Amino acid sequence: MNHTPRTGADNERWFHPFAPKGGSWAVEITDAIDGWQHTSLRIAVLEPGARLAHTLSGEEGIVVPLTGGTTVIVDGAGHRLAGRASVFAGPSDTLYAPAGSDLELVNHGESTARIALCGARVEDATGGGREVVVVPAARVPVELRGAGTCSREVRGFGMPDTLTAAEQILACEVITPAGGWSSYPPHKHDTDRPGEESELEEIYYFETQSVGDAAAGRAPLTRGTDREDGRQPVGYQQVYGAEGRDIDVLVEVATGDTVLVPHGWHGPAMAAPDADLYYLNVMAGPGPERAWLICDDPAHGQVRASWTGQAVDPRLPIGPSRLAGARTSGTGSIS
Repeated sequence: MNHTPRTGADNERWFHPFAPKGGSWAVEITDAIDGWQHTSLRIAVLEPGARLAHTLSGEEGIVVPLTGGTTVIVDGAGHRLAGRASVFAGPSDTLYAPAGSDLELVNHGESTARIALCGARVEDATGGGREVVVVPAARVPVELRGAGTCSREVRGFGMPDTLTAAEQILACEVITPAGGWSSYPPHKHDTDRPGEESELEEIYYFETQSVGDAAAGRAPLTRGTDREDGRQPVGYQQVYGAEGRDIDVLVEVATGDTVLVPHGWHGPAMAAPDADLYYLNVMAGPGPERAWLICDDPAHGQVRASWTGQAVDPRLPIGPSRLAGARTSGTGSIS
């Protein structure tokens, strides 16, 4: 099989670097983007005391505090999410809201908060009788996957085993320590093959920190914000075509950047040797079954066998989850 070098020919279409345009949301990924149908992501940057209202019209949502916390008012009822110092400080509490909900995000803290609203299109715009669900940080499953340089920490707050009530949305977050590779081997989920593969769009939202930032109490700074020490923590991501459906994305990513995966093989997501990498995944598709089923690129799938007998990177899990313990799945699913 011939290998076509990646050039990033489709970066302009599927890579969205952090560049606020002055609206309510600093990041806004919706079906207004040509070729995007099933998932959404909005990131709010809220100053202390700030409020932001949004109606989940035709989509269900999950509120995920990234930096700081928020009070989420859903149809008049308040739910306080304590949040966290940064995405590298451990899991956060999250809130699921069904389609049709009126939301208001309120920054109840004393510093700027960065809050994600993940969304997925649903058939029943009324929410189908579903209720608000708060998943406390202590209930977020933390799984260590891979081994050696392919070690990663996966927090499955919005996956079916944890969030059982949702209609379509799948969401999790992944930590890759400096110098590591995740989303590896490259995999895809773009074809409906019952029991084998799901048809799912996927959003990757990234944050990065320089090694030592967490110990210094420094939260990630969005792309375009200069650091006084001059450091630039980055990672890298690629997406490429499968089965005659071309796509070519190869990009440097930093805090606030988003990569869209409409189809094709995706991975690795690579952390630079001097920076830890975080990404928030949001997935949904047209199928009636809410399931995450993937297949490996056969050119790289054999790497799984090399994990046998290797230890998971001792830097994982990151944050308080280290105290609670974490499940290890050395040769299982990807992310």
